[in-house]
Amino acid sequence: NKQYITADELQTVMGISRGKAYEIIRSCNQELKAQGFITIAGKLPLAYIEKKYYGFDSSVLTRKEETKKKKKKRPLRMHLRQ
Repeated sequence: NKQYITADELQTVMGISRGKAYEIIRSCNQELKAQGFITIAGKLPLAYIEKKYYGFDSSVLTRKEETKKKKKKRPLRMHLRQ
């Protein structure tokens, strides 16, 4: 069970640029620090972003992880020149 979201994941879920994702994380981390919480640079607690952003669906993250796990690796195909 994930507790934190990274900028790359936030970018994917929200459909925003990586820079905007980092901007959101920095802003939220500043708010959390002002409330006395310890923060991790480049990461944001899922519980906070779900509360802060209306309609944020963290289940998208778990579905993507499950899809990655289910994908089977295809064998490499070698193309030989004749």
